[in-house]
Amino acid sequence: MTDDAQVLIARLIAERWIRRAEPLARRALVDEEFREEVTRRLAACGLRLLDNPYATHIALGLESVAEEPVLARNGQWLSNNLALPRDCVALLVVLWALLILPKRERQISRRDSADTQQNDMFGLEKPIPTGGDVEGSLPERTLLADFGKQLGGKTRIGFNLGILSRHGFIERHLSVIREGPLLDLALDHGVLAPRILDGALAELLATRAAKIAIKEE
Repeated sequence: MTDDAQVLIARLIAERWIRRAEPLARRALVDEEFREEVTRRLAACGLRLLDNPYATHIALGLESVAEEPVLARNGQWLSNNLALPRDCVALLVVLWALLILPKRERQISRRDSADTQQNDMFGLEKPIPTGGDVEGSLPERTLLADFGKQLGGKTRIGFNLGILSRHGFIERHLSVIREGPLLDLALDHGVLAPRILDGALAELLATRAAKIAIKEE
């Protein structure tokens, strides 16, 4: 006999992600007892629910205790369980930095503005803005111009964009890149953002921001 927790988990395995606005997804996010049941069943399989209040979807990921058995093979630690080549992982991180970090800044800004302007007598929490009103896009020609040399050139970048699109990290339409269902879920903002803003990508991102500012002037 099926139940809602079983259906939700089965859908996440079969479909890989579902929109957080769907009834079962919303229930998993607001019904504490239901969430605990889903979490318990997933944990028994070495999985966990990937949920980010700023994202538009939910998905599944590995529990920390399952990472080593899954990713450590033949004495080496795999960077991922999708067999992504290293330059593809590098491209994924760059796209996350270009699409998710600016989106998060817009979301937080709008959230803070809504909290400041909120005048209802009970202080009801406004939903975090998601979707097209805060999501950005990136022309492929801009990516090539700014990062082509570092990421292997036009042919290699095009090949890797196809891989990332098939896995649901990005969406491509008319040579424009937008975030896919997994881009804001599979990479941990709390871990990755400081490393990007203070690390190797900081200079490249600052250079790109300067170019945008010059064009706008």
